[in-house]
Amino acid sequence: MGQDIRKMMRDYRPETAKLSEGHEARFEARLDAQEEKPKGNMYFWLRVAAIVLIIITVGGIAYNSFDGSSNQDGITVAEDDKNTPEVIESFTLGDISPDLKKIESYYTTGINVQLASLRVNDSNKELVDSYMRRLQELDAEYQVLNKELNEVGPNEATITALVDNLQLRLELLFKLKNKLEELKKQNNENFTA
Repeated sequence: MGQDIRKMMRDYRPETAKLSEGHEARFEARLDAQEEKPKGNMYFWLRVAAIVLIIITVGGIAYNSFDGSSNQDGITVAEDDKNTPEVIESFTLGDISPDLKKIESYYTTGINVQLASLRVNDSNKELVDSYMRRLQELDAEYQVLNKELNEVGPNEATITALVDNLQLRLELLFKLKNKLEELKKQNNENFTA
């Protein structure tokens, strides 16, 4: 019942397929017929599309280079006494590595969400203002650290300080939210009593 596959493979001789009579002649005739069709119309439109694409690209490059802007894509152009521009490349924490970009994005998104969800009224305005002043101080410190990162270059101490700054700002906003919740509960208790 069972067959030995090794024996079958040893004895196997592939059959060569035979083409029908006149197959090659019919194939050549079809090929010749395809070559005789005019393809000029298609190539004309491809050429027009390529020319339009080149014009748009050159126009965009010319517009970006001659618009008078001095800050493009993180590159700041500083002018010295001789009016010759000196290019100073600036980068952020996210430009160093993809992991740091994720961390920076996580914290900045969290900070923005917490800031957007704050409800300020007359009873909590003083508390919110004091926390906002501290957040502004931390933001100014972050800018100084970012400047140091650009001047000195990436090092472990600066990167850690930048991440800690972002983390501290987010924690500060969480504390503010908790204080506001406590204040709201206290006001509700006083109102119901």
